[in-house]
Amino acid sequence: MNAREYGIQCIKDEAEALLGLIPNMDAEFDRAVELMFRCHGKVIVTGVGKSGHVGAKIAATLSSTGTPSFFINPLDVFHGDLGVMTRDDVVLAISNSGQTDELLRFIPMVLQMQIPIIAMSGNQESLLAKYADCHLNVSVRREADPLNLAPTSSATAQMVMGDALAIALLKKRDFRPQDFAQFHPGGELGKRLLTTAQDVMRTEDLPVIPPVMHLGEAIIHVSKGKLGLGVAVADDRVVGLITDGDIRRATEKWQAEFFGHTVSDIMTRKPKTVTPQTRISEIQRMMNKYKIHSVLVVDDDYRLLGVVDHYSCMI
Repeated sequence: MNAREYGIQCIKDEAEALLGLIPNMDAEFDRAVELMFRCHGKVIVTGVGKSGHVGAKIAATLSSTGTPSFFINPLDVFHGDLGVMTRDDVVLAISNSGQTDELLRFIPMVLQMQIPIIAMSGNQESLLAKYADCHLNVSVRREADPLNLAPTSSATAQMVMGDALAIALLKKRDFRPQDFAQFHPGGELGKRLLTTAQDVMRTEDLPVIPPVMHLGEAIIHVSKGKLGLGVAVADDRVVGLITDGDIRRATEKWQAEFFGHTVSDIMTRKPKTVTPQTRISEIQRMMNKYKIHSVLVVDDDYRLLGVVDHYSCMI
């Protein structure tokens, strides 16, 4: 086998190991999710070596999806870090063998504090499983490496089980995109989910026209506005909208009679509108759903405040 073939085989072996986890998803998983969901403190994830690295990732995923969590090395507990734990917490202890000495020496302290323990291991008969309130079985048939020694498939299984816990909790909490954005304010997703119409809307030189204006004059206002539309306003309220497409279709329909018609003859009388607080993500959804390129921003009295177009949403 060449290098690529070894790599492909590794992926196949680990994929097979992950599918093998499905039969292990039993009532113990439900109980683990319930313990974490009802936790009034933090989910404290712990593990040693590769399991520790996986644990740190699981803690980060939990925290970013609405379950306060952090990772602690069991070795640090003996040097003062025990003080961060309270009876309101839940401990998620990870060990492939379930017999890791450093982790097992940490467990009595957790039991003494009456903190619930969720064990994640590949050995249902291990001491870790025995002392835990519930046990998540992440056993794999073999590791992906030819020597069956390096933590490969087992580490992947742990990580995926952690993701399964996080996603189950996310759904149970009805965690929404705007909630996710609060934990990721600096990224592109956070910007789209937290930015609102008032942050990006155009407010100056808006192409406002009266509904009684003849179309020949309206074309000039639409062109100057450079938004491909004109907003029909009467008594300081939005009453309609015309677009480049409306004008083109009217020209084809009426031809020489076109200039005798007014804005009210072709305008959409109920254009799509949003409030200043509407998030850009929702505006993008509206544009995709209704096949439009702009929405009007109005107040409670339907007065025009601004326009958000497709390009404004490209943040």
